[in-house]
Amino acid sequence: MAFGQHGSAFIDGASGAYTAPTGKVIVAIQFLADNSLSVLTPEATSDCFGLSANSGQGTNHDLVDATNVFPKGITIYGRWTTARINIDNDGGAILYLGPAKEGISTT
Repeated sequence: MAFGQHGSAFIDGASGAYTAPTGKVIVAIQFLADNSLSVLTPEATSDCFGLSANSGQGTNHDLVDATNVFPKGITIYGRWTTARINIDNDGGAILYLGPAKEGISTT
């Protein structure tokens, strides 16, 4: 599936946290300016990293927090229900949506 087939959204930091619609999740975040995340909620904490020490696969992975700056142009991939960037810096981010996993509530 191509990114955008299930929809996309734009956030710029001033808009608050974005929550994916029912039945969808954020599958990629493309940063349009250097920025960090203040909210990043994985669809399932056992599958994908987020802003919680107990999210992600495996052991000994590090916590992503507001001090981790993602550079302009980078795209991160995963499965998140909610995201928010920290800074409204005339850049923002594009969020690409995909279908939620069956049996996992995204609301």
